[in-house]
Amino acid sequence: MSFPQHRPRRLRTTPAMRRLTAEFRLDPAELILPVFVREGITEPNPLTSMPGVVQHTLDSLKKAAAEAVELGIGGIMLFGIPAERDAVGSAGTDPNGILNRGIRAVREEVGDELVIMSDVCLDEFTDHGHCGVLDENGVVDNDTTLEIYGRMAVEQARAGAHVLGPSGMMDGQIAVIRQALDEAGYTDVSLFAYAAKYASAFYGPFREAVDSQLQGDRRTYQMDASNRREAILEVELDLEEGADMVMVKPAMSYLDVLADVAAMSPVPVGAYQISGEYAMIEAAAANGWIDRRRAIEESVLGIKRAGANMILTYWATELAAWLKESK
Repeated sequence: MSFPQHRPRRLRTTPAMRRLTAEFRLDPAELILPVFVREGITEPNPLTSMPGVVQHTLDSLKKAAAEAVELGIGGIMLFGIPAERDAVGSAGTDPNGILNRGIRAVREEVGDELVIMSDVCLDEFTDHGHCGVLDENGVVDNDTTLEIYGRMAVEQARAGAHVLGPSGMMDGQIAVIRQALDEAGYTDVSLFAYAAKYASAFYGPFREAVDSQLQGDRRTYQMDASNRREAILEVELDLEEGADMVMVKPAMSYLDVLADVAAMSPVPVGAYQISGEYAMIEAAAANGWIDRRRAIEESVLGIKRAGANMILTYWATELAAWLKESK
């Protein structure tokens, strides 16, 4: 059947009709709010490259978590910024390090009402900014790093994290962390694997957010933007090693990869709408070039449409409030 009998516009005639026939809808429970907690500050510290995002104090972090619960947001992902760094990221394994204190503070504030997630990686904690320790040639030592990840994961579980997000892209990280958690008795703590994490130019604002000390790049361990099939291999390996959930990062430039992973994954799939994606929309909106709210909603819905069950986005709180208003 063709025109004039077939008129797809019939299903777009009114807002009510469009709502009724929508194929995908967002829900606050699918959103995860990434947050930064910084040691040594007394007030939240705004980020210039990410308007609306701050480095939190422990008190403001607790308020952000409580607000997330009130809005029905699914989870919160914590990143820590220590006052002091060293070559092996000691602050990351310190039970009293800022990230572990942040996890404890959030858990005390919201209990089990919010899924508390934390970043298992050394980049925030090393004085060279890499995601692992360096060997004598200045190359990231995969296997030595894994041992530290295992200890880091146990401390985060002990602090109260429900879910750990190993993001360093070290080979074997899921297996080593799973073993460390199980041996320590944390068999119920889940692993959200950053299974397909690409070396991206869009991480720039995140470097400000964590006060990154990175010199050079991470191309020897994060994935190459040219590769699509390799993402499936990375996901399959993480699943074999015990990943409970898998993630594609970034989202925007890798929606094809996200769709591929969603089509084959037997576990929930997440995607991270990263700092550069956030910053670009905020900058364009600030200049009056785009409609801010519509651009935010469209960008996140596009990630959902590509197959994400969960979306990490810095707009989680604001978007959840909009969704709540519209019901």
